[in-house]
Amino acid sequence: MGEASPSPDLYAQAREAADFVAGQSAEAPRIALILGTGLGGVAEAITEAITLPFAAIPHFPRATVLGHAGQLVLGRLHGVSVAALQGRFHLYEGYPPGQVTFPVRMLRLLGVDVLMVTNAAGGLDPALSPGSLMLLRDSIGLPLLAGMNPLAGPNDELFGSRFPPMAGAYDITLRHMALEVARELAIPLAEGVYAMVSGPSYETPAELRFLRAVGADAVGMSTVPEVVAALHLGMRVLAISCITNAAPLREASEATPVVELAHADVVAVATAAGERLGAILDGVVRRLAS
Repeated sequence: MGEASPSPDLYAQAREAADFVAGQSAEAPRIALILGTGLGGVAEAITEAITLPFAAIPHFPRATVLGHAGQLVLGRLHGVSVAALQGRFHLYEGYPPGQVTFPVRMLRLLGVDVLMVTNAAGGLDPALSPGSLMLLRDSIGLPLLAGMNPLAGPNDELFGSRFPPMAGAYDITLRHMALEVARELAIPLAEGVYAMVSGPSYETPAELRFLRAVGADAVGMSTVPEVVAALHLGMRVLAISCITNAAPLREASEATPVVELAHADVVAVATAAGERLGAILDGVVRRLAS
């Protein structure tokens, strides 16, 4: 699946991928969306769409997870040129961090300066029921703290500086826009902290209690590497989680039997919430266009 991040020719590979994609469209995208599990339908609002399978793009990884279509959609929203990834890549698929974040680097070289990221997540805050939407105000990247950071290894100054700050990673102006749009559309939108774990196994109740104790409101298996790479590249980031299930904080017992969580159920809940999530993203793009 490729070399550990970053490989000596990572910039050259990202440049080749960007040049290929640029050759398929007459206009460079300004805004990009990464659409997580079950949320690929958000891209259906894009007009003048050109669709490229990931397999057609040089050096691109392959999406292997149910709910990830594995294609790049180029087109326009409210007169703004956009790119949408219907699917993403995860550490649990066996990809190293450099490949998980390869699309972000390619998008930046295409000209993208605003990245909107979505994901499906388990709710740790009892107020977040399945189908809720949560705007990320901060995040905890456990795999990154343990050495799986996409910036580990020799730094390429063509991408960004050695030690990019992560305070304020989730752009406050974009967050305010999203909250305003949600209020106008009467769509409940919470704010919270997202914790990333590596997966693919779901967390134990003890692990979930630990995450809740350190301040996490939701937990998932993606997003943070892409955000770190985007900040390294000088991009502005907005991120929203779709809460697909309430995380079980208590151990199973005879009185409280195990409730099995199936990935297909996660996809189904995320898909059902996709219209509301898409309306918020659409409204933010509309504001950026003006």
